[in-house]
Amino acid sequence: MAVKWDGGHSSSVLCLDVSAEGLVASGAERGELALWDGAGSPVAQLRLPQAEDVTSVVFSARRPSTLYTSHGETISVLDVRSLQEPLQRFHVNEEEINCLSVNDTDGFLAAADDSGAIKVVDLESKKVSRSLRHSNICSSVAFRPQRPQSLVSCGLDMQVMLWNLQKARPLWTMNLQECDLEQESQQSAGQFFNPPLAHSLSVASCGNVFSCGAQDGKVRIFRVTGARFERELEFQAHSLGVSQVLFMPEAYWLLSGGNDGKVLLWDVSSNVGKQQKSPAKSLHKRKAQAATSSRKDGKLNKVASNEHPGVVPKLSIEHGEKVNWLSCAEIKGSRRVLVADQTSSVSAYPLPEP
Repeated sequence: MAVKWDGGHSSSVLCLDVSAEGLVASGAERGELALWDGAGSPVAQLRLPQAEDVTSVVFSARRPSTLYTSHGETISVLDVRSLQEPLQRFHVNEEEINCLSVNDTDGFLAAADDSGAIKVVDLESKKVSRSLRHSNICSSVAFRPQRPQSLVSCGLDMQVMLWNLQKARPLWTMNLQECDLEQESQQSAGQFFNPPLAHSLSVASCGNVFSCGAQDGKVRIFRVTGARFERELEFQAHSLGVSQVLFMPEAYWLLSGGNDGKVLLWDVSSNVGKQQKSPAKSLHKRKAQAATSSRKDGKLNKVASNEHPGVVPKLSIEHGEKVNWLSCAEIKGSRRVLVADQTSSVSAYPLPEP
């Protein structure tokens, strides 16, 4: 059963992040920002200027009291120890920002926006060091752990790109629709009506494996090798678009959230832990015999699933609302997945131990 965190917002919660110290930040429509303690109680609230939707919140890895927030075309830097006026603001994007990412040295901040631009700010000089670009809305950007100059991005142009900050052009680009059409098993009329618009990215803690969730309901997993990446695995995860993917600290445990109101936990370690010559074929090598857990109305039931040959969810949560954002927190000694949706509440669900 979900524990509802209430009292922090009056409108739809759009984004979440958890600091290294366990403080949770949430951003909502109309400029609402809230901080929560581990018990799910709001400890501070702020309404950002112009009451523009808060679309992304990211804590600094090196300075857990520093929070970066995007609202409209603006990035505000806040001190969570005293949630007041922003310490500084960046106005470097020309259209609404969809996603922020900070590298693990706290040296660069990337902001992806509706114009397709990714503005990379040098946090020491406080100036834009790179302007990268997609041909349509850039929905997600993520720095790779342990590689502070490297980042990946995706967008509604169906492109997934690998960048290095020393170069203005992408090192490697993959068009998800072209890749699907190359696979005979994916050629169906439905493919053209539900193109793989890419919504969300997450990089595993190793820095070499990342996942992408798309409008066609699929999760795709890639491995970076040098200056390129290859698709290792893909599977149908949701019946509607995948709005969020999140790699957990464990090697290759992945959360996905969809427009179908489901939150799923996947263990893809056996699929991405090995180099495979034919990722598409490997999906069909094993039949799904594992039992999956389904959570509905607070009850945990064992159900058998043959839906994804070779890849079945470890846990299925019937959340019931379109998922806007996912995060993971350690609360009172156990792990929780935090879910933001169309409501003004944050939902917390227990997760199994690895």
